[in-house]
Amino acid sequence: MSGAAIDRRAGARAFLKSGIGAAGVARGATMLLLADSLCAIAFAAGLAGTVVAIAQGNMRPWSWLLLAGTAGVGRGVAAMLAARRGAASARTMKDGLRARLIAACFHGRDSDRTAGGLMSMLVDEVDALDGYVARFLPARKAAALGPLLVLAATAFASPVAALILVGTLIPFVAAMALAGGAAADEQRRQLVALSRLSSRFVDRIRALPVVLAFGAVARETEGLGRAAEELSARTLRVLRVAFLSSGALEFFAALSVALVAVYVGFNLLGLLPFPVAETLTLGEGFFVLALAPEFYAPMRRLAAAYHDKQAAEAAADRLAAIPVETPAPPLAFITKPPALSFRNVSIRYAADRRPAVADLSFDVGAGETVALVGPSGSGKSSLLHLLIGLAPLSGGTWRADGAIGTDLSPIAAWAGQVPLIVAGSIRDNLCLGRDEVDEACLRQVIERAGLLTLLRRPGGLDAPLDARGGGLSGGERRRIGIARAMLKDAPLLLLDEPTAHLDTAAELELIDTIRAACRGRTALIATHSIALAAVADRVVRL
Repeated sequence: MSGAAIDRRAGARAFLKSGIGAAGVARGATMLLLADSLCAIAFAAGLAGTVVAIAQGNMRPWSWLLLAGTAGVGRGVAAMLAARRGAASARTMKDGLRARLIAACFHGRDSDRTAGGLMSMLVDEVDALDGYVARFLPARKAAALGPLLVLAATAFASPVAALILVGTLIPFVAAMALAGGAAADEQRRQLVALSRLSSRFVDRIRALPVVLAFGAVARETEGLGRAAEELSARTLRVLRVAFLSSGALEFFAALSVALVAVYVGFNLLGLLPFPVAETLTLGEGFFVLALAPEFYAPMRRLAAAYHDKQAAEAAADRLAAIPVETPAPPLAFITKPPALSFRNVSIRYAADRRPAVADLSFDVGAGETVALVGPSGSGKSSLLHLLIGLAPLSGGTWRADGAIGTDLSPIAAWAGQVPLIVAGSIRDNLCLGRDEVDEACLRQVIERAGLLTLLRRPGGLDAPLDARGGGLSGGERRRIGIARAMLKDAPLLLLDEPTAHLDTAAELELIDTIRAACRGRTALIATHSIALAAVADRVVRL
C-alpha cells in the first residue's frame, strides 16, 4: 500500500472517530449485544440441564426449561433492542452530520463540487455511514468482550475445550483481516463510481434545456450508460469479495465447532488417543457443545458488518475533505438598522491565488444606503457574501454595531443577481423568508414591487412555478427577489446587481421599488448602474 493510501485511510479513520462523534455513540447497543451473549450462556445451561434431567429419568425438568425459555426470549429482546438502538444512533449521527455539511457548503467551504456532487455527498455518502454506526461499532465492541464471556463459561466446564476455541481463533481472525483488506479498495472504487454517476445524472437533468438545444442527447446518454456500467462492474467486484470472504469465515467457524464436537464426543466415550486432565460429564459436554457456536457468534456478527466499515471508510475518505466545523454564532441580537465598519478587510477564496477583496476600509452609518461600485471582479459580491457568511474573511476585521461580525444572515434581507426560484407557487416564492404573511401586507408589497401582473395569472398567487422560473421574465424574477426581501422584517438589506441585464425602462421601474425597500434599513447595493447608484446616500468605489 502506498504512503498516500495509508494517509488517506488514516484520515478517514480519524474522521470516523471524531468527525461523526463515533466514540460512545453505540454504547447502548453494545451493552445489549453483551446481554445477548450472557443470555446465550444461560440458554446453553438450560438446554444442558434439560438433557441431563431427561437422561436421568426426570421427565419434568421445568426449572431448566424455564431457564432456557427465558434466556431464549431474552436473546430475542436484546437483539431487537440493539438493532433499534443502533438505528437510532445512526439516524441521529446522520442528521447532525448532514446539518454540519450543509452549513459548510452554504458557507462556501466546498464551492468546487457540482450540485449533483453535493447531492451525492449528502445522500449516498452520508448514508454509507449508517451501517458503520448502527451495526459495525456495536458489533466491534461486543466482539472484543462477548467471546471472553463465552470462553470463561466454557473453561468452567472444560478447560481443554476452551483452549481448542482459542487455538482455532487465530485462522478465523486472519481470514477476517485478509477479507477486509481485499474489500476495502473495491468498496472505495464502487463509492467513487456511484458518486460519479449520481452527480452526472443530476447535473445533466438540471442542464436538460441546454443538452436538448445543442443536440447532445445521444452523447450524454452514452456517457451516463458508461458510468452506469462502471458502477455495475465495481458493485459485482465488491459482492464477489464479500461472498468469498463470507465463505472462508463460515468454513473456519464450522471447523472450530467441529473440532470441539470431536473432542467432546471422544472424551465422553473415553476414546481419546491422548491423555487429558479432565473427564467430561454429559451435562458438561452438552453445555460445551451448545456454547461453542456462541464463541464465534459475536465475531461472525462483526464479519457480517465488516463491509459496512469498508463502505464507511470509503465515504469518510471523501467527506473528510470538507471542513465541518460549526459556524460562529450569528449576531441575532441586532433589531435596529445596524452601523457597519470595515477595517483592512481582505477576502480570499481557497481556490484563488489573488484576493477577491484586499485591504478595504469604510463605514456605513445606521440606516444609510451605500452603493458599492467597481469593475467586474472587484469584490462587490464577495463583500456582501461576507456579511452573511458565504465568503471567508482572510484579513482585517468588520463590525456590526461595534460587535465583531460573523454572520448577519438572520437579520439580513438578500436579493442576488439571479433570484432563487423554488418549485412551488408564486406565494411560496414570495414568502420564502417569512413563515406567516398577512394578505393585506402581501398585496401591498406586491404593488410596491410592481408585480400586479402576477395576480392576473390563472391561479393568482397560487399559480405554480417550476425550479427554473419558467414563464417569468428577467424583470419579474428580480422583482420577486426584491419583494421577498421587502417581506422579510430585517433591518439590513443586501442587493447584488438587482438591475443587471434589464432594459432602461424596466430598470427605472425597479429602481423605484428598490428605493422603497431601502427605507428604514441599512442597505448595501452592489451595482454597475449609475442610475441605481444615485439612489444611495453614498457611493464606495472598489
